[in-house]
Amino acid sequence: MRKHILAAVQAHAAAEYPRECCGLLIAVGRAQRYFPCDNTAADPAEEFRISPEQYAAAEDLGEVIGIVHSHPDATSRPSPRDLAMCEATGLPWYILSWPEGDLRTVTPTGHAPLLGRPFVHGAWDCWQVCADWYKREWGLDFPAYTREEGWWEQADGPSLYEQAYESAGFYQVSQPQRGDMIVMAVGRTAHPNHAGIYLGVDAQLPGEDGQVFGPGPFMLHHLLGRPSEIVVFGGPWLDRTRLVLRHRDVK
Repeated sequence: MRKHILAAVQAHAAAEYPRECCGLLIAVGRAQRYFPCDNTAADPAEEFRISPEQYAAAEDLGEVIGIVHSHPDATSRPSPRDLAMCEATGLPWYILSWPEGDLRTVTPTGHAPLLGRPFVHGAWDCWQVCADWYKREWGLDFPAYTREEGWWEQADGPSLYEQAYESAGFYQVSQPQRGDMIVMAVGRTAHPNHAGIYLGVDAQLPGEDGQVFGPGPFMLHHLLGRPSEIVVFGGPWLDRTRLVLRHRDVK
């Protein structure tokens, strides 16, 4: 990070302390500048959120090439959410510990593991592990779906899986085959709120560590509060199933 930008970030971190500061690194022609943003998170001492309006305002000035935020009274070590959102945005993240002053750069790998990733709603969650499996196995791409924490608890709110699956290219089937998406209702919920990939009897994921033994069938999923994993699909998971969905591009 260039010295004048680092100085601007440090000044922003000091002004916002003990809240997390946040902002965007933008390129304007050959020049770079720091675009400070308001932290609109519900708990700004523990996390940050940049509003879509301010992100759009930064894009009007130049190309966004990095995400910046501070860790008040903590190290610059990235949290699981930092790592997940860095992968989701595809941009470098710059984390400044304050008032310590250590700066760390986190670069997206472009290939987060399907197994063992921590749960971060909106970035590494049940939908995202499904979307990542489809991308790696079949080359399918999906738009970034915005989803708010706790949407499944609102009886008068949207049922995201039920309302979006057709436009995303899925249709209902009665019996699953490898690659179908299993949509379930887990816990106290007003809507089906969980999804996984039906793997059939082949539980292996190319390039992933970890072996699963047994006759199957198996399912890849990512449950709230747990690392992503492969489980036997049956018993309680079968009881929770509400939809079996197949993508139209699968023969």
